[in-house]
Amino acid sequence: MSYKIAEEGNITTIHLDGEIDMDVVEKAKEVIFPHIDSGKEVHLNLSQVQYMDSSGISVLIESHQKALEKNTKVVIKDVSKSVLKVIMMAKLEQILNLE
Repeated sequence: MSYKIAEEGNITTIHLDGEIDMDVVEKAKEVIFPHIDSGKEVHLNLSQVQYMDSSGISVLIESHQKALEKNTKVVIKDVSKSVLKVIMMAKLEQILNLE
């Protein structure tokens, strides 16, 4: 997994790339959580994520919950087809903010 971060105003966009699985889940949290903790709105761009397993999905859920606690939000944008399929199978499209 690699990533790029872009900041604009109160919005941090994190472009994730590659596979998000149990091997990189801690790295993903280290990248995402500090931006949520700072109270910024975080946009996760998943257009370049080819694969995400259940541990990757748990990062999305934890990010969403952490954002609610901080009175901000996480928006999941440009989800690749393979990741969208996993999100839909878990019925998370009703919980997560997808764009």
